[in-house]
Amino acid sequence: MSRYTGPKFKLSRRLGISLSGTGKELKRAFPPGQHGPNQRRKMSEYGIQLQEKQKLRHMYGLNEKQFKNLYVKASKLQGVSGENFMILLETRLDNLVFRLGLSNSRAGARQLVSHGHVTVNGKKVDIASYLVSPGDVISLRERSRGISVVKEALANRNYLPAYVEMNDAAVEGKLVRLPERAELPQEINDKLIIEWYSR
Repeated sequence: MSRYTGPKFKLSRRLGISLSGTGKELKRAFPPGQHGPNQRRKMSEYGIQLQEKQKLRHMYGLNEKQFKNLYVKASKLQGVSGENFMILLETRLDNLVFRLGLSNSRAGARQLVSHGHVTVNGKKVDIASYLVSPGDVISLRERSRGISVVKEALANRNYLPAYVEMNDAAVEGKLVRLPERAELPQEINDKLIIEWYSR
């Protein structure tokens, strides 16, 4: 299954969650379509679990194969599988570029990474799924620091998670520690996702 490239607002309304994080998509609090406001659907347990998985998958912009591979990796780690899974998603390079405020969206962050603008510990990394370790320094290449979209994103940044540090003058950030579950999206029920994959 390839990555979803359709209308993001429709998808957000269908899933009942703001995929961009801005909340603009949910001005109409009902599913899209002609009969959206009048839909009365009773979802099965399978449907609820699937919808929760799709919420998280689309939030981070992964295709199904990538998502499942990351789940398998998380399930082999010590601790709670659901929390490990969320932490692995959060420590992907494209997501941390977004969290540091170098891009307004995860899709934009993924493009910055894949076009070779981002370095980790001084070395160019163009793999969006690269897993960053605590202590790693993420920055932009010297010639990429003047990009207008990066300047605009930094100017508009209004939130910086506690598990990252950002030096705006040097345009570089650092993953200080692994995030805790309480700092990750609370609207996601990771237990339902683990149940879906454990069928």
